[in-house]
Amino acid sequence: MESGEVGRLVRQIPTQYPFVLVDRILEHDERGRLVALKNVTGAEDFFVGHFPSHPVMPGVLLLEALAQAAGIWLLKTAPDPRQIEIRVVGFDETKFRRPVVPGDQLRLEVQLVHRRGDLVRFRGEVRVGEARAAEARLLLQVARLPQPAIDPGARVSPEADLQPGVRVGPFCVVGPQVRLGRGTVLESHVVVDGDTRVGDGNHFFPFSSIGLVPQDLKFRGEATRVEIGDRNVFREGTTVHRGTAGGGGVTRIGSDNLLMAQVHVAHDCLVGNHTIFANGSALSGHVEVQDHATLGGFSGVHQFCRVGTHAFMGGATITTRDVAPYSLTVGNRAHFFGINQVGLRRRGFSTEALRALRQAYRLLLALPASEALGRLEAEGPHTDEVRTVVEFVRSSRRGVVLQRRRGMRPDEGEP
Repeated sequence: MESGEVGRLVRQIPTQYPFVLVDRILEHDERGRLVALKNVTGAEDFFVGHFPSHPVMPGVLLLEALAQAAGIWLLKTAPDPRQIEIRVVGFDETKFRRPVVPGDQLRLEVQLVHRRGDLVRFRGEVRVGEARAAEARLLLQVARLPQPAIDPGARVSPEADLQPGVRVGPFCVVGPQVRLGRGTVLESHVVVDGDTRVGDGNHFFPFSSIGLVPQDLKFRGEATRVEIGDRNVFREGTTVHRGTAGGGGVTRIGSDNLLMAQVHVAHDCLVGNHTIFANGSALSGHVEVQDHATLGGFSGVHQFCRVGTHAFMGGATITTRDVAPYSLTVGNRAHFFGINQVGLRRRGFSTEALRALRQAYRLLLALPASEALGRLEAEGPHTDEVRTVVEFVRSSRRGVVLQRRRGMRPDEGEP
């Protein structure tokens, strides 16, 4: 089974990143057996806080991995996996026999024991090589999702593709090329049109407008689209316009993003995952916003600019250049105020990682960019975060905001 299919099925358990604990299916027997693989790396999120000096995979996650493997077997054997959701009811006869540490490769083996109605019992084992790491009996429930619910006051094209659990409120308009994923909710007065593909569990609040033609005078009605991932929230009055032929033809928004009221995402923008757009913030065309970035209220990003991962733009900030990863950037026009230390600490970045970022940015502020990048590549600090900064600055086409506000002390913005 391809990793993409594994990810699609696991989302119906429901389980989301970073707790997708099945990498690949090794064996699948329709009579009740499945064997899956999970590679445990030192980069797993849970190792940050679970015995960081001597990292051990939590036992509850070993059980979760078995439940995901059993859930995949149930979904693979279902007549229509889109119509159901797998839920964990309980575990018993659980035993943990050895710790699982970074570098281990887990073999997840589940065997069907009994099925009665919507309740299914499995026996599961976690092995590392020949050693048994954990075992348990699992009880899962196969829940049938409700069919789409459409308010009589809504106008939904009969050609639109509405997945199970979708709810369309009064006075909404859904066009013929629209696909709404499982459990997506449209409150009242939402318009979704054009070739728009929406993933699972999204929530659109009143007067949001998704997939309409771009505000680009060069647009001539060519076939372009909007792609939206899973579990995003679009608050009141949000607008997302589809792409243009000259910009790649697609406006794409990832998963787990929050777009507050009156946010605008223009044509051909690429938005990552886990971002936050505060009220009234706006992206011009062809903008890229990377994972975990935050845009403050009424901030704006010029065409073709990028906002780096984990960056924070303060309220009413206007940038005509790229916003550096992990940075705190504020003002009209934007200035560099140090690293986004509060946000990074909240997300579990270590003191050593923050120190390395501060060191890298001091060098970038003090020297010409080419010289600073050369020294960072040669001398370090050689951390993943610093390498991300170096690559971002090297690849910038519009330049990066690395100027401090006039009169700002050299240490202002530092802890």
